[in-house]
Amino acid sequence: MELLRKWLGHPEDIYNLLRFKMGGYRAVMPPMDTVSGEGCAGGGMRFAVAGAREEGEMGGTVIHAVCIFYLVLRALDTVEDDMSIPLDVKVPMLHEFHSHLYQPDWKYTESKEKDRQVLEDFPTISMEFRNLSKVYQDVISDICHKMGVGMAEFLEKKVDSQREWDKYCHYVAGLVGIGLSRLFSASELEDSIVGQDTDLANSMGLFLQKTNIIRDYLEDQLEGREFWPREVWSRYAKKLSDLAKPENIDVAVQCLNELITNALHHVPDVLTYLSRLKNQSVFNFCAIPQVMAIATLAACYNNKQVFRGVVKIRKGQAVTLMMDATNIQAVKAIMYQYVEEIYQKIPSTDPSSNKTQQVIASIRAMSLPGSPMASRHHYSPIYVSCAMLLAALSWQYLSTLSKATEEYVQAGEH
Repeated sequence: MELLRKWLGHPEDIYNLLRFKMGGYRAVMPPMDTVSGEGCAGGGMRFAVAGAREEGEMGGTVIHAVCIFYLVLRALDTVEDDMSIPLDVKVPMLHEFHSHLYQPDWKYTESKEKDRQVLEDFPTISMEFRNLSKVYQDVISDICHKMGVGMAEFLEKKVDSQREWDKYCHYVAGLVGIGLSRLFSASELEDSIVGQDTDLANSMGLFLQKTNIIRDYLEDQLEGREFWPREVWSRYAKKLSDLAKPENIDVAVQCLNELITNALHHVPDVLTYLSRLKNQSVFNFCAIPQVMAIATLAACYNNKQVFRGVVKIRKGQAVTLMMDATNIQAVKAIMYQYVEEIYQKIPSTDPSSNKTQQVIASIRAMSLPGSPMASRHHYSPIYVSCAMLLAALSWQYLSTLSKATEEYVQAGEH
């Protein structure tokens, strides 16, 4: 019955889940009829090395390049994450990883990570890489090299200052944004400025990465990882792990709010970047993770649950965002909606309240609602009534339906 109450509380989720299932996904995802439903963001080898050759709205060649780019970075990330690899082996491995793209037989078979297949099957990935146009190869190799060096740098040191937090996020996510932007420009689907303006592309990655780091505090703590910057959390606790103690919950939430305020500073850059995109599939590909990130930050802001469990946006909410974020005015309306939600939750006693209000004011100035999309959840009464009836009669079916979209939604969240 809890699930039924959840659906009844958000009938627009039901409508969009059904719309997504009945074909709406084609508006936001490349054609996948021949790739067994696997997306490249899901890490499927089949999609990346075979299905991506199919022509899509984004252009078969660039889709293939994007998916190979993803698998190369997934392999690099697997090396970084593998705690069974000694540092004296891992550091040079990260530094030299980009060179393995040109070595047909190189592979690594000693990984203990769950994603070790990308290392064991690396000859397949590297072969597909070498079949790409040189312009794509150059981008992927360059980003892989820079990311490997950056990952190695942070293996033996923790994120201390906010400046280092930005640097770490640049290495693991900002470079992805820069690389993708260069691929989009190289394909001529987007203007050259998209690939050349690395500051905006970097902000796209930083906004996503900071959101993940903020949301995943407890999970990272349980696994012995620390990514929150010491410069911030040390003002609230002696150890980062202390924030999870019940007696520290008030200062923990203040620390959380300060980091969310930091992340929000990237939103104006995100909006500027998205406003430059011309290709519909490229726009969807870039916009969907960003609107999911702002919704996640709104859910986390001033929320004690971040230190007690998992805070995630609803699957139906995520599908609604995917369906709506198809043009810049819609994205601005979504951003406006969620920063307003944050604004309404700012405690007057919060140490960061003034800064939070200031950054929200700057986002408001760029995303004032002026289009019909500003009222995007005001469905006609007939749709709402039908949705509520469906919830009452078919909630078990809708539970199954939500699971069917879970893999794609989780890929967007990450």
